[in-house]
Amino acid sequence: MVCAELCLWIYSVSTTASLGEGGVYHEPVDAVCAAHRMGDDETRPARAYWECLPVAIVGLGLLSLHMPIAFHPSQGWFLLTALVQSIWFCYTSRCARDVPLIPLTTVQLAITGVVGLGISAAVETWDQPFTLPTFGWLLASIVIATSLRFGLQMKGQKYAAVASAAIIMVLEPLLTVIAAALWYGEQLPLQKIIGGMLILVAQLWFRWRMLRPLR
Repeated sequence: MVCAELCLWIYSVSTTASLGEGGVYHEPVDAVCAAHRMGDDETRPARAYWECLPVAIVGLGLLSLHMPIAFHPSQGWFLLTALVQSIWFCYTSRCARDVPLIPLTTVQLAITGVVGLGISAAVETWDQPFTLPTFGWLLASIVIATSLRFGLQMKGQKYAAVASAAIIMVLEPLLTVIAAALWYGEQLPLQKIIGGMLILVAQLWFRWRMLRPLR
């Protein structure tokens, strides 16, 4: 699952005109799939989860929609990536509680690396020279953006409830949009600012309700 998710994600990023929209398509599906997983485990979702989910989805919509609304093929690839990631997220939450962190992360990423190299050798050609800066970015992508990121996520899923993990992961697209605006100079219009504020409101409301449930 993680192999398919990462390969689809890389292809989606390579075809999109906006990096920020990529993270946005993941999280609503993650949250809904987390609710489905809780149903499989016969664990009733907390009321705070259902209160915050619509607010977070509206915020994600404001982050991703463009005016005028236009469909780009990369959006379909991002959505397919999100569906695969959501299934992986649900079942990995169960495995993370029973399997040690290092073996769980290493096996998944090792298989992904082998399969990814095979796909690259079969369908891709290197048109540009492999320079030292390119190697540096590749190394940072492997160590920081992939290995460290998935290791930390596995660690969090090991101890966090599925609903809590899903709501917290909603912050990912918000941080992606902010990073894209700061790093690549992407525009951050009022619509996206409002969307980000709604995501933060949903996050804070969820934490407050879990600590102080309504009578």
